[in-house]
Amino acid sequence: MSPQHARQCSRREFLGGLTLAGTAGLLSLHPRSAAAEPPPETTRIRLVYNPSICAVPQFVAEELLKAEGFTDVHHVPVDPALGLTKFVGRDHADLASSFAGSVIVGIDAQEPVLLLAGLHVGCYELFATDHVRSLRDLKGKKVGVPSLHDSRYLFVASAVAYVGLDPRQDIDWVTRPTAESRQLFTEGKVDAFLGFPPEPQELRARKTGHVLVNTTVDHPWSQYFCCVLVASQTFVRAHPVAAKRTVRALLKAADVCALEPERCAQLLVERGFTPRYDYALETLRELPYNKWREYDAEDTVRFYALRLHEAGMIKSSPQKIIAQGTDWRFLTELKKELKQ
Repeated sequence: MSPQHARQCSRREFLGGLTLAGTAGLLSLHPRSAAAEPPPETTRIRLVYNPSICAVPQFVAEELLKAEGFTDVHHVPVDPALGLTKFVGRDHADLASSFAGSVIVGIDAQEPVLLLAGLHVGCYELFATDHVRSLRDLKGKKVGVPSLHDSRYLFVASAVAYVGLDPRQDIDWVTRPTAESRQLFTEGKVDAFLGFPPEPQELRARKTGHVLVNTTVDHPWSQYFCCVLVASQTFVRAHPVAAKRTVRALLKAADVCALEPERCAQLLVERGFTPRYDYALETLRELPYNKWREYDAEDTVRFYALRLHEAGMIKSSPQKIIAQGTDWRFLTELKKELKQ
């Protein structure tokens, strides 16, 4: 099943999608106000393909996007040479979900993207070997990351900066592909590894290391969004109705994930996004997908931008990042429209 093209559903999958869309309607998540809006300026929407289980709202949203007037839904694989923020900013895709810190670094680098909303809290878990009992214990230790530009590096760097360490001087970063980094951690050759679903579930099942930070439950990270919605500035400015309709479909899909985790987990398995129903269900039950109304996305930007600025990883102040790279108008409208 190729992510380059809009996914063609079998009859069973189509009916499953309708069931999820029907759940949205029964729970007053169906867009009454959409009927009063003009149709989207384009019927094509390109979402960056995200293989992580936590990105399930973008797949649940397919039927909801069709209800919003999109007839051509693409899941586009990101070009690793560009990275997600550049990929979106250069109009290879219209919208994506990404770690907030990565988006902030992109905004600081003048990539033409806009952060539109928070999607969910949590998903990252930092695992460590037994002799590392706190973030401060990582001083002088080896941490495995794919690269010094990857979201995993950015999160760990911002976390150690939060407790007073200098990520540029105090950590021995071991840059290897993700699978190799995880294997090095399993073998005890690096001291810490940051995983996102299904990697934490796999490590716990194998009883490998222990969880040093769980962003779903540990403060302060659990008070801020992990993943956010980021869009191309060109797309938002040329297609504001389509942008709002896309954000609405994704936020409603997040609500469905919170309300129907069993169905959403089964959808992931049936469409080939993950082979493990149990890992998918565990992820969906643990992550608070329904916090987008009550958490402040701007607070998330401020929190991570401050950490990254303190660590010398971005030059812009949090205020400049917010002014330059965020647009909350759709989120503000949708919070009023989609009250429960």
